[in-house]
Amino acid sequence: MFDSEVLELARRVVEVNRAAGRRIATAESCTGGLVAAAITSIPGASDVFDRGFVTYSNEAKVELLGVSEEILATLGAVSEATAWAMARGAIAHSRADVAVSISGIAGPGGGTERKPVGTVVFARALRGSAPAEEGPTLADVHQMGDLGRDEIRRQAVLIALRLLLP
Repeated sequence: MFDSEVLELARRVVEVNRAAGRRIATAESCTGGLVAAAITSIPGASDVFDRGFVTYSNEAKVELLGVSEEILATLGAVSEATAWAMARGAIAHSRADVAVSISGIAGPGGGTERKPVGTVVFARALRGSAPAEEGPTLADVHQMGDLGRDEIRRQAVLIALRLLLP
């Protein structure tokens, strides 16, 4: 199902987080659960993977993760604020120690001049730390370009998996 690059990185995520005693959650929009699927394709993933949220619609982001309707209305689903709220919501609604979130525009449609196809936003949240204590990886916007829907989603999976490494 996944190529060797994705599988090797997912294997590292499972092994390193197992060694660190950390549990993982994912909050995914444009990747539709692919990060969770990559992690759970690795034998022993149950040692570290707590749960995944696929929140493709704005309503799901609000209902399952507690993303503010105001953030969505003002900044949109593909924004650093939304990704941050998704990651914090995944921590709040799970038993995970670390959560990663992804929201983006995989195309082929849906892009705008300000947010073209290939715009993907990621965030990572850690349990028990205030936003100012999170370090340099709070939220990050990647402009991948119009690589095609499948490749944008594949690249997003790789980036999200890297964010789950301690």
